[in-house]
This record gives sequence, C-alpha cells and structure tokens, in this order.
Amino acid sequence: MIKSMTGFGRAEVRAGDKLLAIELKSLNGKQFDLQVKLPALLKPHEFDIRRLLATSLERGTVDCMISLKETGQSQPVAINTQLARSYYQPLASLAAELQLDTSQLLPALLKLPEVITPGADALSATEWEHCKSGIAKAVEQLNAHRLTEGKALEADLLGRIDAIVALQKEISELEPKRREKLRQGLVRLLEDNLGKEGYDRNRLEQELIYYIEKMDISEEQVRLLNHCDYFIQQLQEPGDSKGKKLSFILQEIGREINTTGSKANDAAIQQRVVRMKDELEKAKEQILNVM
Repeated sequence: MIKSMTGFGRAEVRAGDKLLAIELKSLNGKQFDLQVKLPALLKPHEFDIRRLLATSLERGTVDCMISLKETGQSQPVAINTQLARSYYQPLASLAAELQLDTSQLLPALLKLPEVITPGADALSATEWEHCKSGIAKAVEQLNAHRLTEGKALEADLLGRIDAIVALQKEISELEPKRREKLRQGLVRLLEDNLGKEGYDRNRLEQELIYYIEKMDISEEQVRLLNHCDYFIQQLQEPGDSKGKKLSFILQEIGREINTTGSKANDAAIQQRVVRMKDELEKAKEQILNVM
C-alpha cells in the first residue's frame, strides 16, 4: 500500500469560548515544506504546530491555515497604530497622485491585515490542548485522503509495470527472428561484396557467434523482469514512505529498456521499446506524488 502526498483535511474545534477552523492542504514535494497561517493568539504555539505537522505528515508541500471563527464573549480589540501609519503613508500618496477622495482611507485601513487584533492574544493550557486535538483530527482526515489517492496511484503504477512486462514478452518472442535476420544480413553483405565462394564459411560462423553474442539482449530482459517484480513487491509492502525507493527502481528499469533499444537493431523491437519508454515516463510522473 502506498500513500499519496496529495490530500486535504479540515476540522473545527471549540477551545473554551473560541471556535477554531483548521484546514490542511498537501501537495507533492521532495521534502517536508510547511507554510503556516495563524491568528495572533496562536503565534506563541507556532513552533509546536510545526513540529506536530512535521511528525504526522512526514513529506510534501503543506499549507496549514487556522482561523478564529468565533471569539465567544465580546473581547476588547487593539489597533496596531504603527502598522496603520505604515499602510496609510503610501496609500495617501497614491490617492493624491491619482487625485482620489481620501475620506474612505480610514475604513479601508481598518480592514487591512493585523491592523485590528482581538484583545485576547493567548490560549489557556486547556484551550491549547483542545486546539491540538483539532489539528490531530485535520491530520487524520488528510491522511485518509492521502490513502484514497494512494490506492488510485497504486492501480495506475501496477498497470504501467504490467504493460512493460507484456511488451517484454513480445520482445522475447521476436528475439529468435531478430537473430536470424542479423545472420542473414551479414551473409548477404559478404556475398554481395565477395561472392558466395569468396569467404571462409567457418570463419563467418565464428564471427557471427561473436557478433550475435555482442548484440544479445537476453541479460537486459532478465534484469528488466527482475526490476519489475521488485517494484511490484515494494509497492505492496507495508509502510507509507517509499516513493524515493520506487523512483530508484524505475531508474533501473529505464536503464535496461534503454540498453535493449540501443542493442536491438530491429524495427519491431524498437517499436516495443518506444512503448515501454512511454509507460515508464508516465510511471515516473505518478511516482513524484508518492510519499
């Protein structure tokens, strides 16, 4: 079973007289990259929130937004006058430059971020525990979404590998004909240039054996099947974080496919190799989203 890095989770939790909405969105990423947007009263807990999410989600590009939907009883508010002044100066200059009415600047200023903040700027220990339980619920929902997406990814990847294996079987069936075509081509070339009696047939057979062995692709085909079997085995092993390992196996599969194509010297086999590469590239695109 694999887990996707794509997921969404949402939870609402009441912490005392406050109602907090927690939203988590995860996309693919090489490492764990977290962007957090918090209300002022949760700023003191930002480090703890980051640690909780890093431990639970492991990998991916994650956006966490926690908003305060209700504050319960009426609370005094604070106006950040220094921030308001820093907003006002460029806005007033722009209004003067554009010859606009400045009478509505104050209402506009009060709507800008962090100009007005709730007076209650901290959670009690009990409220923080409730907030953590809400984060855990959102994480649980996101991970459930990741598992659902992972099932779809697993089905697609298995289909790609099965297609590569099927094409390999077709190549194996074409291999004896390819060897005979190579032999006939060399004999024809010699006869066209030297005549039927102008060369040593025993020496030709020795050279043919050497040449055909050099162009042999049986080892590549065996290794290709082994890599495909190993990929399927790892895909179905328990555990979540195996995207990087599966990516390495796909690289080895690609190596054997490329070697087969470079040695084949046969149009029918080359067509199968091209189709294998197409399936492999699609698998590589999908593996980028696996945990």
